[in-house]
Amino acid sequence: MPGVAIALSKGRILDETLPLLARAGIVPAEDPETSRKLVLGTNRPGVSLVILRAQDVPTYVEYGAADLGVAGRDVLLEHGSEGLYQPLDLGIGRCRLVVATRRGYDWAGTVQRGARIRVASKYVRIAREHFADKGMHVDLIKLYGSMELAPLVGLADAIVDLVSTGNTLKANDLVTVEDIAPITARLVVNPASLKLKRAAVKPLIDALAAAVAAPASERVSA
Repeated sequence: MPGVAIALSKGRILDETLPLLARAGIVPAEDPETSRKLVLGTNRPGVSLVILRAQDVPTYVEYGAADLGVAGRDVLLEHGSEGLYQPLDLGIGRCRLVVATRRGYDWAGTVQRGARIRVASKYVRIAREHFADKGMHVDLIKLYGSMELAPLVGLADAIVDLVSTGNTLKANDLVTVEDIAPITARLVVNPASLKLKRAAVKPLIDALAAAVAAPASERVSA
């Protein structure tokens, strides 16, 4: 049976994916967080884990370098998910993609006046489409981190970013003014892999589906 590679990214999604994989009967041979290896074996013969940057997971799966992967909906929306099969919402990595501004900034008035605003984000594609749909004129500034700083120092009027608890926004005196989309992690599959390696890939999808559907009591004891 041909080998199957599952693409994962380090960070919060990996922390929440590993228990899900364990419930599906897939356990890495080494700790992905501490191992320097980028390809890890598992307890299932022929199944390996490929550790990537989150933004690269869809690309590796799309081109068949990995057969399956776990990617946040934000990454899929930003980088495009054409050519990928998305059979499962894994229900992990829950957060929201939002527009946020400094507390006290007259967002509603700015929108009503049709003023041109500057928006900082690493989600340029999503931001562009969101504001275009609203008929708003924006100048987009691409940033890769510390998004909350942009409104504080006058680089931007607003940011588009992920929010989980909202504590980081609050700590920097920022507030959410619009919700763009709810975000969770999705299982993505290369369609060719599903066709050519069906005997190996389909059972993994089914096992993950069962793990997602398992009652909370079973998840705790697993």
